[in-house]
Amino acid sequence: MKRIAFLGPEGTVSHEAARYFFAEGTHEFVPYSLMSDVFAATADGTAHFGVVPIENTIEGSVKHHIDLLVEETGLPIQAEWVYPSVQNLIGRASAEGEPYASVRKVVSKDVAIAQCHDFLRSRLPHVEFEYVNSTAEGVRLVKDSDDPSVAAIGTRTSAELYGLDLLAENITDHDNNYTRFIVVGKTKPDMETAGQDKTTILVTLPEDYPGALHQVLSAFAWRRINLSKIESRPTKKKLGNYYFYMDIEMSLDTVLLPAALQEIEAIGCQVRILGSYPSYGYRKSIQGGEA
Repeated sequence: MKRIAFLGPEGTVSHEAARYFFAEGTHEFVPYSLMSDVFAATADGTAHFGVVPIENTIEGSVKHHIDLLVEETGLPIQAEWVYPSVQNLIGRASAEGEPYASVRKVVSKDVAIAQCHDFLRSRLPHVEFEYVNSTAEGVRLVKDSDDPSVAAIGTRTSAELYGLDLLAENITDHDNNYTRFIVVGKTKPDMETAGQDKTTILVTLPEDYPGALHQVLSAFAWRRINLSKIESRPTKKKLGNYYFYMDIEMSLDTVLLPAALQEIEAIGCQVRILGSYPSYGYRKSIQGGEA
């Protein structure tokens, strides 16, 4: 049975996303308290794959996770998919009126509370907030409190794990709150064909070459290669020194992309490939098997 490392505790969106992508019954899902531990466990073989949230439609890139991908272990990206970040109000249903009529306190992660601002303001305008490290931790505290006036914001999975009620479902302000996840590992997971491939690279520009970024982008543009993302991050070696993190909608197993990378390197750029992998988007039909 393959072990899948994810940012815990159990019941987080990362846990749900891992269960969505990898088949239950053939994989063991192992929570870690730090994302650096997810990378380390995958690198040393304790886990076969690591699940990493890398970008959210509302919050943007998860910069810390990008830095870990670049700096920590050198593990390649083996696949990506998209999963909806659906939050629910969780607690003990009231016997009368609305299921959440008795709620006076909401316990959750600050980001989750912010993403549910409209619901909380309109339906629970007078509640007190208590902030914790994760949505799943909030659900656990509600379970331990045995107090019907205390509720949490979290996933359906966390409600099931702790035997609590869904007082209100999908309470996030934006229906398009999706998170892009990547799998890192030493081997490729055994999945059905994605139909779309991507490649992620890092490009460091030569310091003495004015207009280098323009020439880098031109190498892709005239070949009609689409960049779905380009983001600058500090190299942490020198003030004002950056690398460019790029997602490219093309596999390395083509003629055009390797030629573009060779052209970039010819002007003195350093190019590092972080992975060339299938991109699954969000499809309910994803099935994982033994890898």
